[in-house]
Amino acid sequence: METLTTRTGGCHCGAVRFQVQIPAFVEVEDCNCSICRKSGFLHLIVPASRFTLLQGQESLAEYTFNTGVAKHLFCRVCGIKPFYVPRSNPDGMDINLRCLDTEPERVTVVAFDGENWEANAAALAHKSQETP
Repeated sequence: METLTTRTGGCHCGAVRFQVQIPAFVEVEDCNCSICRKSGFLHLIVPASRFTLLQGQESLAEYTFNTGVAKHLFCRVCGIKPFYVPRSNPDGMDINLRCLDTEPERVTVVAFDGENWEANAAALAHKSQETP
C-alpha cells in the first residue's frame, strides 16, 4: 500500500483552496491538446475521494466543450484552473501540479498525446482508481 501525504493548493488569488492526498512520487501528464497547451496544465489525476475543496466553491466557473464530459473549473477572480473533472476519468479529479503549494518529493513528467485523445485516453483510466 502506498503512503499518501496531504498537499494543499489553490488558484493565484487564493479565493479557491483545496487539499489532495498524493504519494511522494508522482507521474504527471503534459498534454498537447489545445486547452492544455494554452494553459500549461500538468495533469495529476487522483481518485475523487482524495480531493477536498477547502474554500471557493462560489468563486468557481465551469467551462465545457466538445462532449461536455470534462468539467473545467476556473477561478472567477484570477482565471486560474487549479483542478477539473477530466473526461478520461470522470470519477476522479485532475489537479494542476503547478497549483500545489509544495511539489511532491519526486515528479516524473510524461508526454501525453491529447491531440489524438480518442486513441490515447484509455491509458489514463487507472489513475482515478484507489490502489490497494
